Formats: sequence, C-alpha cells, structure tokens
Amino acid sequence: MTSSRPYLVRAFNEWILDNDCTPYIVVDAGIQGVQVPTEHVANGQIVLNVSPGAVRGLVIGNGSLEFSARFGGVPMQVFIPLQAVMAIYAKENGEGMVFGSEPGSPDPDGSGTKDRDAGKNDGNGGGDRPTGRPSLKVVK
Repeated sequence: MTSSRPYLVRAFNEWILDNDCTPYIVVDAGIQGVQVPTEHVANGQIVLNVSPGAVRGLVIGNGSLEFSARFGGVPMQVFIPLQAVMAIYAKENGEGMVFGSEPGSPDPDGSGTKDRDAGKNDGNGGGDRPTGRPSLKVVK
C-alpha cells in the first residue's frame, strides 16, 4: 500500500482552512531532501504556516510538499518530503494530527529496524505499545 500521509495532510489542511483556522506543519528538518530556511530550525524541527496568505503555490503531492514563501523578506522555494512532516494542526486551537512512522516507510535513523519503537515509552504513559500502531498526542 502507498503511504496514507499525503492524503491525510491534504485532508487536514482542507479541514483546517474550511474551519477558518491557520494550518501549521511541524517538519523534521534532518530528513534528507528537506529544503527550509535553516536559520529558523530549532531542535531539528521547524514549524511552518502553510495558509494561503503565508505561502504561494502550495502543492501537496504524494511524495512531497512544496511552496514558495518569504522569510524575513527573502523569497525561498520550500521543499519537504512528506515523510518529514511530523504533524499538521490548527494554530488557533491545536487540533490536527501527529504522524508516526508507517509500516514500510524508510527508517529516519537509517537502522532499517522495523521494531525500533517497540517497548519505547512515548512519554504519555504508552510504554510497551505494539509495533506498527501509531501514537497520537496533543500538539498545542
């Protein structure tokens, strides 16, 4: 099966906009191929406003998300492989979705171990969760 992430990102983006809210995405800037303004990266992540008023030419394809925007007045073309999108949420109320790794997706740390999350505590009391099950947490 293909990744569900591009479909979910497109759906949540549309849902957030339909509810007159501002869609923000959280991006893992360490994923290969990510092209974002590095001066705004903190702790390996960047949060981007992807609303129509903030970006131009937003395209959420099946493999990547791209748009052009200005950062500190400097125009930039942003390119984000969808595996680097960690979350999408509404700025106004925090509603949205946090993405975990999907079965069959490339391993971000390159170890190739499918069971890398087995037995890890997600910090929300969800230790020893079965492999392959996503964990959700509130993003505010």
